[in-house]
Amino acid sequence: MRIELAKCVLRSWHLDDAPALAEGANNRNVWLRLRDLIPQPYALADAEAYLRSVEEGPKHALCIEVEGRAAGAISLRFESDVHRLTAELGYWLAEPFWGRGVMSEAVSGFVEHSFRSFALRRIFASVYANNPASARVLEKAGFEFEGVMRQNVIKDGQILDSLLYARVRDVVSPRS
Repeated sequence: MRIELAKCVLRSWHLDDAPALAEGANNRNVWLRLRDLIPQPYALADAEAYLRSVEEGPKHALCIEVEGRAAGAISLRFESDVHRLTAELGYWLAEPFWGRGVMSEAVSGFVEHSFRSFALRRIFASVYANNPASARVLEKAGFEFEGVMRQNVIKDGQILDSLLYARVRDVVSPRS
């Protein structure tokens, strides 16, 4: 799997990405914007375990490559039951690459690819209210703000609101 974009490449993960993955994820500023399932500190062993888990799995967890090296991650978590046409988007980027438009491009490209590749009608993402940069990324990628989930998460001992964004597949209605 490889999606060539102007500022980055979205591609399958490789085991040799482990050092760059560990370096990018082992950053408190990155961790403060992620769920606690991402450990902090983030060691090489954590990166290797993650890469082994995605190496053989379905290709909905991709590496964001910038300047020839693994610089972040983007993935979908598919819902089930009555929500089976919905997926949650997750993403992060190593701090040295922030502010360059990389993530806006990656999210747009990945979402377009996902709507073409999977039987999805809706992709959503929630961001912490104290992370306006991530909200802007979603808005630039065509996501619409749906609401505030008040006191929804606890991160680093702080209770935070979450902002819910979603994008639905563009569907052309059949003519009557």
